[in-house]
Amino acid sequence: MQRESWDVIIIGGGSAGLSAALMLVRARRRVLVLDGGAPRNRFAAHMHGVLGRDGWSPLELLATGREEVERYGGVVRTDEVAAAEPADTIGALGGARGFTVTLASGKRHTARRLLVATGLRDELPAIPGLAEQWGTGAVVCPYCDGWEVRDRRIGVLATGPRSVHQVQLLRQWSPTVTFFLNGTDVAADDLAGITARGIAVEPRTVDRVLADENGELRGIRLADGAEAPLDSIFLGPAFVPNDGLLIGLGATTGEGFGPGGGEWVSVDPTGRTSVAGVWAAGNVVNPGASVPGAAGAGNLAGAAINADLIEEEIRLALAA
Repeated sequence: MQRESWDVIIIGGGSAGLSAALMLVRARRRVLVLDGGAPRNRFAAHMHGVLGRDGWSPLELLATGREEVERYGGVVRTDEVAAAEPADTIGALGGARGFTVTLASGKRHTARRLLVATGLRDELPAIPGLAEQWGTGAVVCPYCDGWEVRDRRIGVLATGPRSVHQVQLLRQWSPTVTFFLNGTDVAADDLAGITARGIAVEPRTVDRVLADENGELRGIRLADGAEAPLDSIFLGPAFVPNDGLLIGLGATTGEGFGPGGGEWVSVDPTGRTSVAGVWAAGNVVNPGASVPGAAGAGNLAGAAINADLIEEEIRLALAA
């Protein structure tokens, strides 16, 4: 099967991947972006804290980004990537072997460099009604959504050690905050700090997240049948990186994001992994990256990849 060749293939068309692509196409690199079409923030109607784009739809931002990349000759395709592996032939310039990317359709592409920006998936607690509220009535980021529920009834569902910081943060936005322990162990010192700031602590187990007839959040029902009316729920889901391609290529991992963060692929400040020629950017390696953080990481990775290609081209010119 014939393969298409590129300077760089970017797997993932979110803010990190498209930002890297924009840097590279403006540097006159031949770039292919392969996007699975399911960005992490697709459930949210608006994004906040994004300078110059506050309140925009995240999907609108990505659509604009794709247009910008294509304006400079980049190619953005909605395709599922089945595998990525070192190429079995030397690139056209005689440099490093590069990589072969195989799509679910079986079509194959080769590239001199590879950037993986496949993001992560949020695994929610198995509480009935919670998944239906994700991205609207139930959210994760106080800085993204706290202003919209300021001075209203906020519930924080404890899911682990990071929940203590989350509930203390949300007290900044409202005096009416309830911390639902739901069986999570919280240290006595932490509980003392929580109650000292006027945050209510609810020890009873959560039975269900409730919605009204329009599907909007109404509150939480506890195991004994009592109901707690709420305007918003914040929680920390389990962050699971979509890093199968990176692991398959042999990228090394290290300790993850905060307590109980698990193993995440290790990168240097530019996003370079332990695999020569492979970079990673955005939530796939940094679960704490918001839209502007992921875009900034992609911007830096794009410039670093271009510099790496130039170094290879210098070596080839000298050898010739």
